[in-house]
Amino acid sequence: MICLALKTITLLLLCILATPSYGQRPVQPTVVGTWRFVRIESPGPDGKPSEAPQPTGMLIYTKDGHAAVQLMYPQTSLSNEFVHDGYEATFGTYDLNAGKHQLVYHVQGSATREKLVGTSETLHYDFPDSRHMIIRPTQAGRHWSVTWERY
Repeated sequence: MICLALKTITLLLLCILATPSYGQRPVQPTVVGTWRFVRIESPGPDGKPSEAPQPTGMLIYTKDGHAAVQLMYPQTSLSNEFVHDGYEATFGTYDLNAGKHQLVYHVQGSATREKLVGTSETLHYDFPDSRHMIIRPTQAGRHWSVTWERY
């Protein structure tokens, strides 16, 4: 009788341990990885969505806290604090606060040189699904958002 009880308990334990979800937490999305640009949403001066052509680009976040982004705007000589002659590129480090869905991006190099180098920007990120990430600034007065898709 004891032998049968031990066999039953052993069989139950094996079944429980063989179940894929036992002891595993669901995998949470992470910013770490390589991302393909999908779209930027930025209101124009009138508050309406901009009709500007969308750039192409890539974003990389490494496990050890480094980041790089490159965007190429089509057929434009657009220049501002982020973009120089239609090209946006920065690299640096980031600090992650996963609980708040925020990261602080510390710019160490930029295509616009002194306009961004040495600055830091706090960004909020969300994962609407397992393949996409949306990044928005937390600073008041900035209303853009960028959608990225995991490669």
